[in-house]
Amino acid sequence: MIRTVISLDPEDKQWLDRKAKESQTTLAALIRQAVKQMRRQEEAKTPSFEQLLKSTKGLWKGGDGLIYQQSIRDEWS
Repeated sequence: MIRTVISLDPEDKQWLDRKAKESQTTLAALIRQAVKQMRRQEEAKTPSFEQLLKSTKGLWKGGDGLIYQQSIRDEWS
């Protein structure tokens, strides 16, 4: 893991300390959980390039895709 120093508003720090105590976890673990949750939410809205490739793999059923691309591009000449 990489250590990171952050600055928090005092009321946010107090709130996080309270939540960490309630959850019986550390402040750092609570922040890591929050970042992971935020990342999952963002990636669900806008999937990464790798996720897009994985989800669209095998959709093209028209034969060799490269040959198809070349035939269409030949129309441009």
